[in-house]
Amino acid sequence: MELTWFSLALLATLFWGLSDVSFKRGTDPNDKYSHLRILIMIGIIMGLQAFVELYKLDFNYSIKTNFIYFPVSFLYILSMAVDFYGYRYLQISVGSPVASTSGAMAGILSFMVLGKTMTGIQFLAVSLITIGLILLAVLEGKEARKKDLSLEEKKLNLGAVALIFPIIYAVVDAFATFLDDMYLSNILTPEEALISFELTFFIVALISLFYLVVIKKERYNIKDEKFNIIGGICETAGQFFYVYALTGNSVVAAPLMSIDSIVAVIFGRIWLKEKLSKNQYFTIIMITIGVFILGFFE
Repeated sequence: MELTWFSLALLATLFWGLSDVSFKRGTDPNDKYSHLRILIMIGIIMGLQAFVELYKLDFNYSIKTNFIYFPVSFLYILSMAVDFYGYRYLQISVGSPVASTSGAMAGILSFMVLGKTMTGIQFLAVSLITIGLILLAVLEGKEARKKDLSLEEKKLNLGAVALIFPIIYAVVDAFATFLDDMYLSNILTPEEALISFELTFFIVALISLFYLVVIKKERYNIKDEKFNIIGGICETAGQFFYVYALTGNSVVAAPLMSIDSIVAVIFGRIWLKEKLSKNQYFTIIMITIGVFILGFFE
């Protein structure tokens, strides 16, 4: 059975939401290199996946493709590094909804600049998702400000300033997704884009590992990275489904996949034992309706 762009987008959304929660669970607020540990694990797992994809293509791949796609890969990895750094200072239920507005930004860019089209009902669905994400981000910020912090937490809490990390991620990731749409529409196949990104991430992982262990003399034990391993597997799976979903219908798929924050919030509440307010449930329902409309009228 061939999966539609909608099914692929939902799978990417699910895996990315799970990866966010896993990485947050494995982040030590007192470890200033925790973001590098996440990058290392993602890069290693993506490197393995890249070789699987190369094998499927009988290694019919030009290294020049990697350089062609490098601007997109660089922006994606940069945005992720910034976002992961922010995990030390923000709850996943606060940062993830803010970061996930990148999908809506990318969809709007594709709609306005590339001349992509969407029906009226799709526009309504994308609007519901976008408004819901913005409201959720606002509500999460208010909830975070209400909480009493311990002395140790106050040392690591940057307040509203910490929102700069997911905001930077959203802007950079949106631009990367927009460029990705251009590349996949005119320059590269999904397989070439996927392999190029994964190989670049693998190189970044090796450089990060060298910097962490050799230059900074930090300890790195694979046994301590179990949550990052889970997150890395989910992140790689999400990237695999994302590329094909973006090729199918970028202007709608990009905003749809941004609801990985909803998955992160829900599983974050379950796994990290946090609570949802009535207003937060309302925004989740709004976004869910938008997803349903996209699927029903696909």
